[in-house]
Amino acid sequence: MKRKSLNEIIKLSDAQKKQLAEEVRAFYLDVRGENIGIIEEQQIIDLFCEHMAPIVYNKALDDSQRWLKAQMENLEADYYLLYKSVR
Repeated sequence: MKRKSLNEIIKLSDAQKKQLAEEVRAFYLDVRGENIGIIEEQQIIDLFCEHMAPIVYNKALDDSQRWLKAQMENLEADYYLLYKSVR
C-alpha cells in the first residue's frame, strides 16, 4: 500500500516540519534512548499525519460546530430582546 506524502495529507510550513522532526527526535532520545535518522523521523511524521490528522481535523470541526450552535442560540436570544412591547 503506497503511503501519501506529508504534503498530500496536511500542509505544514517548513518551520512546522522542522519543529515536528525535532520533537520526534527528542522523544525517541529521551523516552527510548535511541537516536533516529532523518528518514525515520519523516516516516513517523508521515504515519501520524496520515492517520491522526483526519481524526484531529474532524474533532476540530465538531468542536467548532458546537461553539457555533451555542453562539447562534445566543444571537437568537439577543435578537428577540430587541423587540419593543406593543400596547
